[in-house]
Amino acid sequence: MGVCASYPGANEIKGGGEDHNGVRWPSTAKVIHMDGRVEELKAPIPARNIISQNPNHFLCSSEAMSMNNCMPQMPGEEELQLGQIYFLLPLSHAHKLLALKDMCSLAIKANSAFGN
Repeated sequence: MGVCASYPGANEIKGGGEDHNGVRWPSTAKVIHMDGRVEELKAPIPARNIISQNPNHFLCSSEAMSMNNCMPQMPGEEELQLGQIYFLLPLSHAHKLLALKDMCSLAIKANSAFGN
């Protein structure tokens, strides 16, 4: 997962930092809960930190999702990366194939996370 290539407009996010070339990077990782709440993390943390606070849920990186495949669960030791979007999903969705309507619903939630 590349921070700069995580989504279009990554270098336009407000509140990020700048490298010596003036290139901006995102300042937070976003965890989108199914109730629409967005949790912003300012530093990489292991997935288990989020999962332990949300029993019966799992994290899935938006970049790892694809239609007609099961939503891959992030390993607990994997760190959430700045500039990435993650979904906190109920375990009941772990073996469900991701249909077009599900992708659309998640895309709307992700779009809302950026205030668009």
